[in-house]
Order: sequence, then structure tokens, then C-alpha cells
Amino acid sequence: MLLPTIREAREADWPGIWPIIHDVVTEQRTFPYDPAMTEADARRMWLQGRVVVALDGERVAGTANMYANRPGPGSHVASGSLMVAKEARGSGVGRALAQDMVAWARRAGFAAIQFNAVVEVNTAAIRLYESLGFVTLGVAPGAFRHPELGEVGLRIMWLDLRAA
Repeated sequence: MLLPTIREAREADWPGIWPIIHDVVTEQRTFPYDPAMTEADARRMWLQGRVVVALDGERVAGTANMYANRPGPGSHVASGSLMVAKEARGSGVGRALAQDMVAWARRAGFAAIQFNAVVEVNTAAIRLYESLGFVTLGVAPGAFRHPELGEVGLRIMWLDLRAA
């Protein structure tokens, strides 16, 4: 796969986004979302803020949403979520989505990006985020129930956009 094309999501992209969300959530390995989430619930939750898709040709290979982490006094810090289709993992889709999110947050004037719940055993995501300059601020021990590993930690990861 060549580098994916990242663009703003369109209404017509939802049928390609939903299977990715469904797979990631029902795997119960990387996101603390209810595996019984319905398509309608997923749509309401995901289509907030800026939503993008990573395209491999015409196929949606990944998606991300991004937004202010908190309203009011916390609105200067961005947050978001990234999901990659099973068949596209390890091919650079996650990196392209993460780089797009960082560029968007910088353009939008955010001071930082905070990921609130990175599953501690999601080593691919942690390596990716660290390669982009994110640091772990702390770990909530046992805050995520992994289907094979039991209770594992959730990291809070931070990228200061004001630094160089």
C-alpha cells in the first residue's frame, strides 16, 4: 500500500468507517468502548469534531476524529481517536492519521494534544505516538479489561505543541 490519502470524511464514507469501528470495538483490545455499541451509537459518538478518513484507493483504510479535549478552560488542548482497518494495520495508515491530527491541531492553534486512554499493551500505538513526540503523563493501573491479559493500564499521553 502506498501512503494513504487523508481527507475530511463525507456522509458517503460512513459505510466504510462503521466496519472499522465495529471491528476495533468488538476486539476489546485497544479502545474502552462498549462492545455492544450499535451503529447508531457509534455514528453519534464518532462524527463529532473534525473527522477524516485514510483512503487506500477508494477503500476506507482508517479514520480519526479530533476535537477540543474539554470545553471552556480546557478547550486549548486537543484530543481524538484513531482507528485502522484490520487489513491495513502496520502499513502506515495510523502514522498518516496521527500526523494529520498533529498538523490539524497546530493549524487550529491548540497548545497540546492529550490522549486520555491509550491501552498500555497497545505497543504499536504507543511506539507511534512516542515517535511523534508524545510522552506518557501517567497510567491508570488496571483501568482496562483486556480479553486475554486481564486488567491492564490506560495511559494518558501528551504532546506539547508549543515546544519547537
